[in-house]
Amino acid sequence: MAARSITAEVPMASRMSDPAQLVPELAEVSAALFKATGNRSVPRTTISLVQLRAGQIVGNTYLTVLHTGFLRKAGETEERITSVSSWQDSPYFTAAERAALALVEAVLQPSAHGERVSDELFAEVAEHYEEKALATLMIAIGQVNFFIPIALIAKPVPGRSFSEPWV
Repeated sequence: MAARSITAEVPMASRMSDPAQLVPELAEVSAALFKATGNRSVPRTTISLVQLRAGQIVGNTYLTVLHTGFLRKAGETEERITSVSSWQDSPYFTAAERAALALVEAVLQPSAHGERVSDELFAEVAEHYEEKALATLMIAIGQVNFFIPIALIAKPVPGRSFSEPWV
């Protein structure tokens, strides 16, 4: 398969129909994951920051635009939103948010040093999150990971309504 030219325009159309219409059970899974991450043990903003970073790591515009929109609706500043990709040297994040961002990076990026989530990283994250919150953070990372294949394979249209990215 030939690589597309970097100057070629990207079409504004999804590759396929809405997967939830093809597999209606997807709506139940999505609702259950959203409910599990909405238990208030981790701020919704932190979850959106983590999920935005996941979209950036996998290079998916749909997920990046989606989670950027969620953060804007939550009242987050442009400085915080735009510096998620460079959070390590950004002054805009709390220690707990930094730990969560480090965790999503560890989960999604291969490690040259063995285990992706080291005992040291786990201990650092656990300093900022009680067990229920840590479990919720794991589910939030799993939630975005669940949708990454859908976003990469089906290519929903970025910037469209959350409920209408397939048209």
